[in-house]
Formats: sequence, structure tokens, C-alpha cells
Amino acid sequence: MKRKNRKYNSKNSEGSSGPGWEVIYTGFILIFLCFFIMLSAFSTIEQAKVMQFVRSFANAVSILPWGAKFESGLSVLPESPDMVENKADLAKVFEELESLSARLDFEGEVNLAFTKEGLVMRLSEKALFDSGVAAVSPEAYPLLGKIGAIIAKTAYFIRIEGHTDNLPIHTQVFPSNWELSTARAVNVLRYFIETHKIDPQRLAAVGFAEYQPLTSNNTQPNQSKNRRVEIIFIKQEPQQTSIEGAS
Repeated sequence: MKRKNRKYNSKNSEGSSGPGWEVIYTGFILIFLCFFIMLSAFSTIEQAKVMQFVRSFANAVSILPWGAKFESGLSVLPESPDMVENKADLAKVFEELESLSARLDFEGEVNLAFTKEGLVMRLSEKALFDSGVAAVSPEAYPLLGKIGAIIAKTAYFIRIEGHTDNLPIHTQVFPSNWELSTARAVNVLRYFIETHKIDPQRLAAVGFAEYQPLTSNNTQPNQSKNRRVEIIFIKQEPQQTSIEGAS
């Protein structure tokens, strides 16, 4: 009887132990399978998205020495030149414009960003105009001159947008912010055409008044951010069309 009890107790102790090696091995294989699935997925998507994933993960776990933190917003991480192909023209344009704003000491007044549409260069009102005026200020000509030279070297369509804050304006020249924002965009466009002989077919100017703000107009600093001109390098390069069969 004692021997039987010993065998029974031995079986019970074995049955109550943790999962066997088969379960552990299966879990190990599943981890490897997931890893190879991720590698396969990354090999089929754009390099830009892979870079965005890697940088976002690094920031989230504070791998970088400056300990980046999460920020609220629709996008996890703002795009930058290393998120597009290394040889892409837009990345080169980004670097030239970034270096330009630093050399001319306009870093606080000029911002660059990639969007789905292309490369956006945002210039504050202070960098280009006096308050309530559409004529380009003399101090802005060195900056616009360098920007125009960069535009002239590319083949991108360029759209110039004028934006204001929500403070109303009502003068003989500008009955509303529509006229002011449009006039500013047109004056920048005209400068590029007259100074750098850029093909007018590559350029467009539009005014949005206060209706496309970067942020709410509830404070003076926010209003200052919204008063701006945006120069957009459209991703799609112009296509040459020919009329066949025309007599």
C-alpha cells in the first residue's frame, strides 16, 4: 500500500507542474514566426514608413539621448528628409532651404515640413511684410532671392499661399483679409517671376484669409503664427503635354 501511495503522489506532483517543454518550444517558434512576418511586411512598404516606425519607436522608449516624448496630434512624428528617399530631390531642397534660413538668421521665422502634397516652407508675416501691408519689405529680399534661386533650379510646381489671423481689416486697399492674403501671395509670386525669370506656368498664388489657421486665434502668439505665407513644392513634377494632330 505504501508503494502504491508513493506512485500516486508522484503522478500528482508531475501533473501539477508548469507547462512542459512542448508549450515553451511552441511559443518560441511563434515569436520567430511573428518576427519573420514583420520583416516580410517591412520589405514591401516604403522606406519612408519604415524610418517613421523606427524613429517613433525610438522616441517612445526614450532611446535618444534627449528623451523625446509623445506629442498630441494626428501624426506620430513629423516627417523629415530622412523619411524620404536619400536621393529624392525634395530632400535636397529641404536641406538647402534649412541651411538658407539658418545662414540668414531666419530660423525663428521660417519653418519647413513635409506633407502628402509636398514640401511646405512657412514664412511668418514678420519675415516678409510689415503689419497690414502687402508690399514685400526690403529686409525680405535677400531671403526671397535665395528661395527664388532654389526654385529656379527645380522643375516642381510652386503654389504660394497667403494666410492671415482672424483680426478684421477694412481699408480702401484691403476691404477684408481675403484681399490682403491674396495680394501678399501675388507679390511674392511676382517677385519670383520678375527677378528669377521662373516660368509663370509653374507658379500659382492663392489667398485663404483667416480660414486655414495653423492654430486657434485665441492668443497673440497664435495669431502671429497664423499670419504667414506658405511656399509649397508640389511633389508631382510638371508633365509636358503636346497637342497632336493640330493644324
